[in-house]
Amino acid sequence: MSVKENIQKILSELKDKKVKLVAVTKTQAVSAIKEAYDAGHKIFGENKAQELAAKREGLPDDIEWHMIGHLQTNKVKMIVPFIKLIQSVDSLHLLKEINKEAEKIDRIVDCLLQIKIAKEETKYGLDIAEAVDILQSPEFEKMDFIRIVGLMGMATLTDDEQIIHSEFKHLHHDFKLIKERFFRDKSYFKEISLGMSGDYKIAIEEGSTIIRVGSLIFGERNYA
Repeated sequence: MSVKENIQKILSELKDKKVKLVAVTKTQAVSAIKEAYDAGHKIFGENKAQELAAKREGLPDDIEWHMIGHLQTNKVKMIVPFIKLIQSVDSLHLLKEINKEAEKIDRIVDCLLQIKIAKEETKYGLDIAEAVDILQSPEFEKMDFIRIVGLMGMATLTDDEQIIHSEFKHLHHDFKLIKERFFRDKSYFKEISLGMSGDYKIAIEEGSTIIRVGSLIFGERNYA
């Protein structure tokens, strides 16, 4: 199937569901992204800031870009001027840097706190106590150019669907806790980013509002 057909298939599954599809373009050529864009899709996600900034130069300006991979503080300034959503905020230090760079251009940047729900040590993310500490910190109170709009998580890489369901439920529980404690009256705090190519259907069942799908759209990643 073509990129266009792959996107249309997934979007048909999302019909009548309040779920946003982020097409993940890690290692994919600009030509493949353009094919998806020409098919009518305008929401894309990248794992690396440098790769994102380079690809953006050759693509239309109306694309909605999401940063979904681990973000180094020294790369923040590369994406702050145009990024729609930074999904992978995993430290107060990173939030401070995003706020600093956003203040320079007088732009509020939407972010998700990345919560570690997987058992794998290689996965990044905060535990719920660390997230709470950030949100109640004096430093966060002073950040006028950051807007936390939800949470993001990545499940353990496993074929055991019970584990995946459990981890996704965990994030949904954390979302409700954070919403009630810090964002009860904030309508913008509404996003739960869960689910990739192998588990996005489970994620939707567990309340995800954003899914991040790459290989099912573009095929296997090209590391050449």
